[in-house]
Amino acid sequence: MPLTSFIDYLLLERNYSKHTIVAYERDLETFFKFLKTTFSEEDPVNVNYSMIRSWIVCLVEQGISNRSINRKVSSLKTYYKFLLKTKQITATPLAKHKSLKVSKKIQVPFYETEIDEVITLLDHPTDFKTARDKLIVALFYGTGMRRAELISLKLKDVDLAEGVVKVLGKRNKERLIPLLPSVLKSVDLYLKFRKEIVVVDSDYLLLTNKGLKIYETLVYRLINGYFSTTSQKVKKSPHILRHSFATHLLNEGADLNSVKELLGHASLASTQVYTHNSIATLKEVYRKTHPRSKK
Repeated sequence: MPLTSFIDYLLLERNYSKHTIVAYERDLETFFKFLKTTFSEEDPVNVNYSMIRSWIVCLVEQGISNRSINRKVSSLKTYYKFLLKTKQITATPLAKHKSLKVSKKIQVPFYETEIDEVITLLDHPTDFKTARDKLIVALFYGTGMRRAELISLKLKDVDLAEGVVKVLGKRNKERLIPLLPSVLKSVDLYLKFRKEIVVVDSDYLLLTNKGLKIYETLVYRLINGYFSTTSQKVKKSPHILRHSFATHLLNEGADLNSVKELLGHASLASTQVYTHNSIATLKEVYRKTHPRSKK
């Protein structure tokens, strides 16, 4: 089933990342294969919801989680909206589909003390690697940026004079994030060590020891490794640092809309998942201070 025009639409009109497009393409190819095998159908225009529901049942029977199934169906929804937009169909077969229920995963942020311990561990770096690792931790916790955003940072994106960093987020949306004085110091020190690398003709800010652009597994390994020395939490990842950034800001009274802008979220709904810790803090304050709670 040719998907060229749909992929062009995602890339050029919707500004989806290549990673997302690959996932969409894989989901659709899986669905088309199911259609051909189960219903001897190869034309998506002839698909009805009953066929799609059979596919969903098949995915459930394979042991695939509801969350993953919802993501796959979301790919299908986007595809049929495209067919509707391009007038290849007159109605989408997914118009009345309801997502499968999923249990909400509560992400547990790092304690401030755990983060302080890692930063202290990396304090006063005397070589390139330590200076880089300290900057990576400082940027994650100091800005709340995503792993992909951090990896894609270029030298020109950091304005030391203005104390801001320009981040290219999802769907190529740019945002400016202020940098704390401590983060600016980490940037300045790292850049001095960076000049000592043999190959430094890269435009990217963060490099490997060989002067190449850092990559996802490297970033995950170093965050997991450092925080394994200070935290007993099951999950120790770059996303947990982003989560900690948002949670700690909200706990200190930051405005939800401001945190939304810093995180680069499209809607408040995405930011509100970080408020559960803030609510817990408010409840504790309420319990300790409200006159009626003491009676």
